[in-house]
Amino acid sequence: MPLIALNKPFGTICQFSPHETRPSLGDWVKTPGVYPAGRLDADSEGLLLLTDDGALQTRIAEPRHKLVKRYWAQVEGAPDASALARLAKGVDLGDYVTRPCRTKFVEPEAASLLWQRSPPIRFRAAIPTTWIELSITEGKNRQVRRMTAAVGYPTLRLVRVAIGALDIFALGLAPGETTELPPRAPWNGMA
Repeated sequence: MPLIALNKPFGTICQFSPHETRPSLGDWVKTPGVYPAGRLDADSEGLLLLTDDGALQTRIAEPRHKLVKRYWAQVEGAPDASALARLAKGVDLGDYVTRPCRTKFVEPEAASLLWQRSPPIRFRAAIPTTWIELSITEGKNRQVRRMTAAVGYPTLRLVRVAIGALDIFALGLAPGETTELPPRAPWNGMA
């Protein structure tokens, strides 16, 4: 019953079958029979867990289990504390209202821990960017991107840095690297 942590590179799609124009999980994960516990869209990067245990997949991915996923979003512009408070309260996205979440600014020294993205985001000298952290227990399609856009700060780069207490920096994984984890480790709170 393997549990694999992958630092999913930008541009990789969350499926194992080959794609004509993009890399897929099969390009990075060589363990047979595992599937992602949740997803990251192709334009998002970072921590993705894969397992062959359906019950464990559900405990990681399903919002009803309230496992926190922590994201760093590089947004266009310079949001203030009130924008972060609006995100934290929950955002009406038209088709649903997001659950309350935790938000904070990411210090530039911390953001410098991230690897370089290939290709890099488009740089515009006249428009600043800011890194913010959102800790959510949902994970609907493009949720973080939609949340930041709804409060006026579109996401330029999105990296999932943690699932539960499992942190990508502690794992030391470069983009495309994997490591096998014990499936019932104390960090996951799911034993």
